[in-house]
Amino acid sequence: MGSVMSLRKSTAQDEDFSNESFKIRKTCSSNDEEYYRLIPNLPDELSIQILARLPIICYSNVRLVSRRWRSAVSTSELFTLRKELGRTEEWLYVLTKGQDDKLSWYALDPVSTRWQRLPPMPVIVSESEQTPFCGCAVGSVNGCLYVLGGISRSKTVSSVWRFDPVLNSWSEVSSMLANRAYSKTGVLDKKLYVVGGVESRRGSLFPLQTAEVYDPDTGVWSEVPSIPFSKAQVLHDAFLAEMLKPIATGMTCYNGRLCVTQSLCSWPVFYDAGGKVYDPETNLWGDMPSGMGEGWPARQAGTKLSVVVGGELFGTWKVVIGEVPVYDVTDSKSSYLLAEFHGKLHFITRDADCNVSVLRANVNEIPGSSSSSSLSSSKSVLGSCSLKEKGNGDIKSDSVIWKVIASKDLGAAELVSCLVMDI
Repeated sequence: MGSVMSLRKSTAQDEDFSNESFKIRKTCSSNDEEYYRLIPNLPDELSIQILARLPIICYSNVRLVSRRWRSAVSTSELFTLRKELGRTEEWLYVLTKGQDDKLSWYALDPVSTRWQRLPPMPVIVSESEQTPFCGCAVGSVNGCLYVLGGISRSKTVSSVWRFDPVLNSWSEVSSMLANRAYSKTGVLDKKLYVVGGVESRRGSLFPLQTAEVYDPDTGVWSEVPSIPFSKAQVLHDAFLAEMLKPIATGMTCYNGRLCVTQSLCSWPVFYDAGGKVYDPETNLWGDMPSGMGEGWPARQAGTKLSVVVGGELFGTWKVVIGEVPVYDVTDSKSSYLLAEFHGKLHFITRDADCNVSVLRANVNEIPGSSSSSSLSSSKSVLGSCSLKEKGNGDIKSDSVIWKVIASKDLGAAELVSCLVMDI
């Protein structure tokens, strides 16, 4: 009997202990739930709304708070929410080449004027060769940056690498249909077009007239009709016709079409030779308007630059800026680049101290500028000039005042290319 009573007492004690254990576990569970919230005492849904409203420049510090915060700002859902809230930002991405031929990317937030260096581009190891991305093309579509092709030990490659600013990392995607370097890129209807360039054959480089297009939604490359070159047939000198090869030297997207300038090339000599216009609706190439292909400013041999600002195409045909602040265009390390963001024309070059400077000109304030999209033949918009620096950081060039919005010491690195992404 005593045993029975003792057993029952023990059972009662066990039940009490079990209940107490439950209370402890429940308390710990509640604490754990609170501990794992992004922001204490706030639902995660509200915390995400707060994070989505932060400037992107802050995300580098946000990632250091905790793993959960790092994960939260590295999701496509957060950046989709930013778009819905109208909080997207335009950033300038600049590609440089060091003295060791190593390529590096730098991103500029025009609002805070702060720079960030992107993670190093991956080194491709293929058949015991390392590809340094020499001669690569760059482009952006759907909020991602693409590095396409290039040359490795005198051989052109077809590899494509993508940088996702959401994940802050590089990944390899589908290779192009052709090996190519020094090609031109453009975006139409959220698809990335690649035109021309060169390919390696028998130890030499030969110009390409082929073109292809990449759909980031499917990850598939498709062929585009090869770009014709009719002017190669009008050379009366057979020797010149054999020596000078047609090559695409510039491309811009304008009025829903690809405008590709062409030159006759025998390195390092280039001759303007008009250009072609591709219409994706008809899938056909047509001739550029007379004079449209000549006079594009060349940053360096074989590379012609242009930019569309507010529906206006800048690069040639219409003199709206007589002089542009370039210190020494003969110096390869003092090359310049063009970009459009925040609805304004920007010029990336080096200043007197060899720092990389980003200068802004308000298109609406440029004399002679208009919203008209008509093109008329004229001399080049861009040219070099001597600079007069004003005390407030502005640069007076002809009748246009260029505002220096950002500057950075990148050492002896050469400017290679730039692009703008809305993220």
